[in-house]
Amino acid sequence: MRGILEVMSAAAPALVEALAPLRADPSRAAILLDIDGTLAPIVRHADDAHVPEPTRARLIAVAKRYRVVGCVSGRQASIARRIVSLGSIAYVGNHGSELLAPGGTEVQIDPEIAAHEPAVRRFAHDAYTTDLQRLRVRSEDKQAIAAFHWRGAPDEQAAEDAVRVVAERAEAEGLFTHWGRKVLEIRPPVVMNKGRGVRRLLESAGLDAALYVGDDMTDLDAFDGLHELVGEGRLGAAICVGVRSDETPSQLQDRADLLVDGPVGVRELLTALL
Repeated sequence: MRGILEVMSAAAPALVEALAPLRADPSRAAILLDIDGTLAPIVRHADDAHVPEPTRARLIAVAKRYRVVGCVSGRQASIARRIVSLGSIAYVGNHGSELLAPGGTEVQIDPEIAAHEPAVRRFAHDAYTTDLQRLRVRSEDKQAIAAFHWRGAPDEQAAEDAVRVVAERAEAEGLFTHWGRKVLEIRPPVVMNKGRGVRRLLESAGLDAALYVGDDMTDLDAFDGLHELVGEGRLGAAICVGVRSDETPSQLQDRADLLVDGPVGVRELLTALL
């Protein structure tokens, strides 16, 4: 599909045409979206993130029409649902390790990943030194993941340099590291990504088509997850959408079937699905 679809306004008829595999039978289609930088604008402090009400209204309408609608986030599933403020859709949290079903009250955690939670938490506690605090690096406890953020630090370069030392130490201790936009995540030494979560959510659904929308490197794993399901015959077609910004990785733009401009473009995309 790449090469046929261009960066376009969602008002363009070409966008509606691109979404035809989904619109043909919404009862057999899935709409999956990242949150930060996709549904919600990127903010200096992660706790301030929220989905604008016009976008949320369109997401509610999409949720009423399509078979599966969900948000796939690096945040914990319960926090993701709080940010979106919509309980009728699914949430895949902590990069595929958590699943919160529509209307559910209990997060289902992947047992293989949960077994490593104590080790990750011990490492994060020891690694969050007074030097990191002085540089205004923020730590985030995500149970099986420990995150270190430096967006908005007074000296972002110095903060990043200090976080890179933490990464080296984590790898030396056998833990996995993952870099996002101005954030380092310390993870268990097992496969843990959005693709794993997407597969867990959709592999038994028997859908004709699925859409995934994201803006960062972690979303490439979700692209892979959809394509794997297509290759295995568990999904009819996959459409992967990249969200452009000043920080969008070139790899995401290269691999996306379609590009939209920022969270406003995502809102227009949701409108085109209706």
